[in-house]
Amino acid sequence: MNEPTDTQRPELPGEDVATRTARMIRVDHAGELAAHRIYQGQLAVLSARGDSEAAALIREMADHETAHLDKFDELVRARHVRPTALRPFWDVAGFGLGVASALLGKNAAMACTAAVEEVIDTHYSAQEKALGKDDPELSDIIAEFRAEECAHRDTALANGAEAAPAYGPLSAAIKTGCRIAIKLSERF
Repeated sequence: MNEPTDTQRPELPGEDVATRTARMIRVDHAGELAAHRIYQGQLAVLSARGDSEAAALIREMADHETAHLDKFDELVRARHVRPTALRPFWDVAGFGLGVASALLGKNAAMACTAAVEEVIDTHYSAQEKALGKDDPELSDIIAEFRAEECAHRDTALANGAEAAPAYGPLSAAIKTGCRIAIKLSERF
């Protein structure tokens, strides 16, 4: 199990449970939107190239992300959580990352997935720990989605992620971008 890094604090000083859970929902909603858009970008390129095998793997993972996004859309509405003001940016940035990674080839698309999902595993783990028994509904959702995100990471690793050109630097850059996106979406 990954532990939270110093850039992924699950709690802020003096923050009450309602504020903390609203912040979690906001950032998770933004993250699921970005993941949904990454997969859409990858599918656009891989489908245009006729790479049906890679597209089928991505499509299956994309279906999970669509379900995750739908659930967080529902939570945002039901709990009256303000979505991130950066939503238009994550929409475009996610799609762009998906297109760019797929243009580098199937292995780079898988490397992108592995990197993103590794950060999300750590992020969701920290949220589960911070929630404890304060919000069992949200904790259960996060645990379920975390398991699916870990499965996506494992699928990507099993399907060539580490064979991507410049895997180490590519993965590090994507992970850094994800961590920055998390911090920004928590606040804005």
